[in-house]
Amino acid sequence: MTYVARRSKGAAGQPLFLTFHGTGGTEDQFHSFARQLMPTAHVTSPRGDVSEHGALRYFARMAEGQYDMGDLAKRSTAMADFIAAERERLEPSRVIGLGYSNGANILASVALQVPDLVDDLILMHPLIPWGPAPQPGLAGRRILITAGQADPICPAPLTQTLADYLQAQGADVDLHWHPGGHEIVESEVEAIQNFIAT
Repeated sequence: MTYVARRSKGAAGQPLFLTFHGTGGTEDQFHSFARQLMPTAHVTSPRGDVSEHGALRYFARMAEGQYDMGDLAKRSTAMADFIAAERERLEPSRVIGLGYSNGANILASVALQVPDLVDDLILMHPLIPWGPAPQPGLAGRRILITAGQADPICPAPLTQTLADYLQAQGADVDLHWHPGGHEIVESEVEAIQNFIAT
């Protein structure tokens, strides 16, 4: 599967920064943000290729919070292949992934399938509404989760369950809460900046 993607070339041997948009977004949603966070990094931002009433997504769903698990598995494999090809092409020093909402979900799903592809994960408002199998390959991965305590789309208990699961796999998890909903707030941006800087 070939993804349309926006790419900005960085310096040789620098990290690769992958960004994944939310439902209805495009490859432009977080591309410039990644460039601001890491000006010398390679930045690759694939566009979701599933249309939900005209809104771009990375995989299909039946309803809010009800995923087409077969489609998710197929498209997670395709995205893993895309990331592997970017790694091979650029030979980065490390790989960072940032995704919001649906973009966080495809990033998390790829990490559950092939945990050694992305070194550091930034999952903004993820929703993983199933119990993943144990994945020891996540041990040592740095993961930042940002979320709203009153998020109607990604309920706080499911976010906490995901964080607990990742910690149980040995990942280094930082969970940042804000009191709002599904919107991205300034404190999340600051948490991401601090995560990248360390």
